[in-house]
Amino acid sequence: MKNQVCSKCAEGTYSLGSGIKFDEWDELPAGFSNVATFMDTVVGPSDNRPDGCNNSSWIPRGNYIESNRDDCTVSLIYAVHLKKSGYVFFEYQYVDNNIFFEFFIQNDQCQEMDTTTDKWVKLTDNGEWGSHSVMLKSGTNILYWRTTGILMGSKAVKPVLVKNITIEGVAYTSECFPCKPGTFSNRPGSFNCQVCPRNTYSEKGAKECIRCKEDAQFSEEGSSECTERPPCTTKDYFQIHTPCDEDGKTQIMYKWIEPKICREDLTDAIRLPPSGEKKDCPPCNPGFYNNGSSSCQPCPPGTFSDGTKECRPCPAGTEPALGFEYKWWNVLPGNMKTSCFNVGNSKCDGMNGWEVAGDHIQSGAGGSDNDYLILNLHIPGFKPPTSMTGATGSELGRITFVFETLCSADCVLYFMVDINRKSTNVVESWGGTKEKQAYTHIIFKNATFTFTWAFQRTNQGQDNRRFINDMVKIYSIIATNAVDGVASSCRACALGSEQSGSSCVPCPPGHYIEKETNQCKECPPDTYLSIHQVYGKEACIPCGPGSKSTQDHSVCYSDCFFYHEKENQSLHYDFSNLSSVGSLMNGPSFTSKGTKYFHFFNISLCGHEGKKMALCTNNISDFTVKEMVAGSDDYTNLVGAFVCQSTIIPSESKGFRAALSSQSIILADTFLGVTVETTLQNINIKEDMFPVSPSQIPDVHFFYKSSTTTTSCINGRSTAVKMRCNPTKPGAGMISVPSKCPAGTCDGCAFYFLWESAEACPLCTEHDFHEIEGACKRGFQETLYVWNEPKWCIKGISLPEKKLSTCETVDFWLKVGAGVGAFTAVLLVALTCYFWKKNQKLEYKYSKLVMTTNSKECELPAADSCAIMEGEDNEEEVVYSNKQSLLGKLKSLATKEKEDHFESVQLKSSRSPNI
Repeated sequence: MKNQVCSKCAEGTYSLGSGIKFDEWDELPAGFSNVATFMDTVVGPSDNRPDGCNNSSWIPRGNYIESNRDDCTVSLIYAVHLKKSGYVFFEYQYVDNNIFFEFFIQNDQCQEMDTTTDKWVKLTDNGEWGSHSVMLKSGTNILYWRTTGILMGSKAVKPVLVKNITIEGVAYTSECFPCKPGTFSNRPGSFNCQVCPRNTYSEKGAKECIRCKEDAQFSEEGSSECTERPPCTTKDYFQIHTPCDEDGKTQIMYKWIEPKICREDLTDAIRLPPSGEKKDCPPCNPGFYNNGSSSCQPCPPGTFSDGTKECRPCPAGTEPALGFEYKWWNVLPGNMKTSCFNVGNSKCDGMNGWEVAGDHIQSGAGGSDNDYLILNLHIPGFKPPTSMTGATGSELGRITFVFETLCSADCVLYFMVDINRKSTNVVESWGGTKEKQAYTHIIFKNATFTFTWAFQRTNQGQDNRRFINDMVKIYSIIATNAVDGVASSCRACALGSEQSGSSCVPCPPGHYIEKETNQCKECPPDTYLSIHQVYGKEACIPCGPGSKSTQDHSVCYSDCFFYHEKENQSLHYDFSNLSSVGSLMNGPSFTSKGTKYFHFFNISLCGHEGKKMALCTNNISDFTVKEMVAGSDDYTNLVGAFVCQSTIIPSESKGFRAALSSQSIILADTFLGVTVETTLQNINIKEDMFPVSPSQIPDVHFFYKSSTTTTSCINGRSTAVKMRCNPTKPGAGMISVPSKCPAGTCDGCAFYFLWESAEACPLCTEHDFHEIEGACKRGFQETLYVWNEPKWCIKGISLPEKKLSTCETVDFWLKVGAGVGAFTAVLLVALTCYFWKKNQKLEYKYSKLVMTTNSKECELPAADSCAIMEGEDNEEEVVYSNKQSLLGKLKSLATKEKEDHFESVQLKSSRSPNI
């Protein structure tokens, strides 16, 4: 600084010139600081409130620095002032998406720089280091490495590791940096330090490395000290099998684990067992044969073998069932490789990660207990059998392996899949000791696959082999329908009329092979063709109730229409308006420290000819959403299914700018059926899961399942969606989960949803309305039609138009009635008077006749007549002895013929009394 002249750094030191580098992490370097925060604005219940994040920090681990493992937000901060524009570069290891890892830059005004728009750091494969570089502007730059753990289960998360932080752009370096322990520089003006070789060591600022005591001490590459060699034990050697010789024998060889760190000359040390013992070779794997050479060869195309016999051609009418079946492990198969990866030193000194052991392959020793022991299987593609050429959208193959783990520490076995060599993603993992079991992964896309098994004994940083006896054993690996596979057997196939070099011709999509004739025959309607059996009618599996198959019989789905017969009434449902993806944000829930998160569900109910329309994505990913949608099958951070779930971290929960989506999983990728019953194919909806429907309209249930099994769900996940008619919820309605299972599931395997909507009501029929007749006005009557209340239907038939009919008014009939009544009354009165007067005259004549008879008792009465004779006065006065009313007279008239009764009258004649 005094001369303002650039000088060469001395031996044992180095300089980047205009940059600084941090590669030593025994303690936090000067200028770095840790800030732990918990930025939830709303925390969980009182017993879940955070107990503080004072103990959360980035932890130096020697060659690297390790992030926190809890759900606090911890920032590693470094401020630097640049005289000119430059860049920051660092290496990292980020394998667990249960931790959010972001790198961003702020200026001295605490404003985020424009250059950090892509601040989310990409995930890396297990055991591999990635690199990240961001341009820096001149001036003050505050660098943030921030991690946030999201702990929603008991499973431990893998921390983020960072090393070799390099910053370029400072105008000058005011001092040279000493070489860190384990490195040296032996000439002036060095810009880096060299690593000390094995069995040597160096202290800080070393000009050269010092050798360890020969045969008494050892050191790994880049060590800062030497370690005393321990006595040899059984943990320090392993056995291998030599390739088979011409006599079918293999030799058992014992070798020391390299690098050899133990001593045989100590009193309690063991010696290496003698090698060379010969044993019979295990048979070749199915699809391979031994032609007298020292190795097994794959059978030629069109032939098959079980591994113990020569390859034979498939009979006419059959084809080889291609694939791989590895169950004997004398040598590592040609399409498999093994490696070892050390977290701190980026390598395991060229050691093999896995070792063959006859009837199984097992994890090797590695350099230390926290190494990743890696086994890869490469398959260039999958395709269905020849007899099924053309089927799309269905299962193309599957890989199944049988394994067990024996662990005393926190070991983990990872099963990972890489598609088209773009990114490796963990499909499933198993921690601790696991009994012998099988796991199956289903392939739906014809692409290049690399399957990886990675085993780590412990994730705690260390350099010893305390858990060398912890191991994983894989007994068999079976991959079906592999493109370059071999055949262990033949299966029947279709015969063609013209055969050119092959006894088989492909069947059209959706056709099975009839056993009797070996001819292609289409599957019956509403069945789908099994991928595992293509001959015999039993290869066509019936679709579930209420579902139909695609045209090529590759998958079953619901067309959104459902029919149900109830009490002699037909109910027709149309769910087509609900065929677009339905969503549910459920929560909030809280982690043990109170971090708020939500469960976000997407449901693709029906339609779309079986295409899975529900998509869930992680927005902390390697690719943009646009890129993922374009090739969604390539990435596991975008999952497509009938039902899927993501975990949403709200923006206010951790101080992020936007809500984060992570941990997307498939809940259902296979449609089972639709019915009003509450049970279908071992999926049961308990009646007490949801409140009882207020209507008499039955609920309709959609059933789905997941084709992939997990450690906790050995039969895969299942999903049931209860569709309920609710006229008060128009349109998409509302989706809910059971109150007793707020996450949609009580066991993590069976998921339940209630979807209430008016669109879930049956179609309207003539039973859903009634008619109302109006009053007759002006000779016309109006008939109206109205829906029954409450209305439990939608769409269907429409209400009939109001009906207008002719009618007679009430006033007209009143007039007619009054007229008829008056006429009848007058007629009755006239008749009554007529008959009454006539009766009086007859009585008079009769009385007169009787009196005449009585005056002349001895004389016969002269003939007389009741008629009025000539000269008689017909107007004689009649005096009644008893006066009767008109009513009495009528009564007497009516009873005259029935009774012998008459009235006595006194006649007053105008004639002489002598007559």
